Amino acid sequence: MRRDAFTIIEVLISVIILSISILLVVKIHSDNHEQIIYISERNKLSLQDSLFTSPDILSYHMDNRSVYDIIGKSIKIKETESREILKDITREIYLPDMIEILPAQDQQGPTAIVNPVMIKDKYSSIYYHFKIQSF
Repeated sequence: MRRDAFTIIEVLISVIILSISILLVVKIHSDNHEQIIYISERNKLSLQDSLFTSPDILSYHMDNRSVYDIIGKSIKIKETESREILKDITREIYLPDMIEILPAQDQQGPTAIVNPVMIKDKYSSIYYHFKIQSF
């Protein structure tokens, strides 16, 4: 007996396999959709958050401040439009306790102070200010 084409059963089985594969891919995509949105939105705001990394931020704790409040003292901005844009970018600033890094006991080495800076918003971030005290 000679077979020139697929039987209807073979075609149905291949369609079922393809359908199940597509359903699995759609389920995986929908499960990761929330994380994909979080990461993409977080990346969009990372440039704005980096404007808050000035050392002047260490004087604000549990305060809602704009970028202009933080960098306005050290950078002179003459354009009114730019100033207004920076005033519109606000975040809540939280400064946890500083961390002191010391060398192991009975050893000499550098000491440093680390100040964590938490910038809270819908997509929060954390930055660290390092200050070497001695070598």
